[in-house]
Amino acid sequence: MTYSSPLLSRHGAVEAGGLDAGTASHYGDPLREQRDLARGTAVVDLSFRGVVTVTGPDRLSWLNTLSSQQVADLQPGVSSELLLLSVQGRIDYDARIIDDGATAWLLVEAAEAPGLAEWLQRMKFMLRVEIADVTDQWAVAGATAEVPQWEQYLRWTDPWPQIGAGGFAYTAVPEDAHPGLERPWYEYVIPRAEFEGAIEASGRTLAGSMASEALRIAAWRPRLGAETDEKTIPHELDLIRTAVHLAKGCYKGQETVARVHNLGHPPRRLVFLQLDGSQHTLPAAGSPVLLGERQVGTLTSVGAHYEMGPVGLAVVKRSVDPAAQLVVNDGGELYAAAQEPIVAPDAGAVVGRASGFLKAPRR
Repeated sequence: MTYSSPLLSRHGAVEAGGLDAGTASHYGDPLREQRDLARGTAVVDLSFRGVVTVTGPDRLSWLNTLSSQQVADLQPGVSSELLLLSVQGRIDYDARIIDDGATAWLLVEAAEAPGLAEWLQRMKFMLRVEIADVTDQWAVAGATAEVPQWEQYLRWTDPWPQIGAGGFAYTAVPEDAHPGLERPWYEYVIPRAEFEGAIEASGRTLAGSMASEALRIAAWRPRLGAETDEKTIPHELDLIRTAVHLAKGCYKGQETVARVHNLGHPPRRLVFLQLDGSQHTLPAAGSPVLLGERQVGTLTSVGAHYEMGPVGLAVVKRSVDPAAQLVVNDGGELYAAAQEPIVAPDAGAVVGRASGFLKAPRR
């Protein structure tokens, strides 16, 4: 069924496509909306998001056994992120998780919710858990600042870019210089019946997905369905920092996580691209990234940042020289792209590493 947000009826709303389909890409002035969002005076319609709940006394210990994250002792109101991996360690699901003391709420991309709920149902066995896809009952809204008028709603706080307990940073920049620090991010879970009223009560303007995506790209924050494909492992996107606990017990995919982290290197790495803005257009996500005439990666996300201009994220081969000038080829239209490594070329193989930029896990 095709989703359509009630906020698309607002003046100037232009519908988005792709992962944000069914909500507005902008409401008439995307750069102003982006500035307002960055200042904390706007909110974003994320009502396309999927919401899956897990209730029952075994919910957290059960999710702990299934996922990459340590959530067995997750306290009410504390936000985290977990991955459900394949046996090969590839990302199947990426969920934002917050527990309210009785229910674990999993916030996912729109296409994930039905499959996630079905998969969890198959894994419950005799445990005291109940799973429900409640997407039709609950909507999500995002902001870069807390919304006092929404204190009654459950709020997930993005841990990015902080290194979580058991996490590890794969970036080659000092942690106090990580651009994600400039983008705090909150997602509120609001009953759909109250959604429009809550937007009005917030006292804030609306920003579209073009605004939120540009800020996400600038914060180096990967997104499932954009930066991922059927082969993606967490190390390639620096998701070890927020979504993986390296010291927890056995779970599906752990062998790959441990082997790459301790002994190997991820075959690909996430990079930030500063694109040539002289053409006054943006290349399409999915366009090949070239080094000379050879394709070395794929543009995964792209946006127009209100300060930096055209920016993007790309996943490229680990062997690509970090100093090399790249080119994005969108159907023959070429865009020069200066890269900044997000995942360091020497990421992984921490056993025996004496020093370096990579940050050790917190216990």
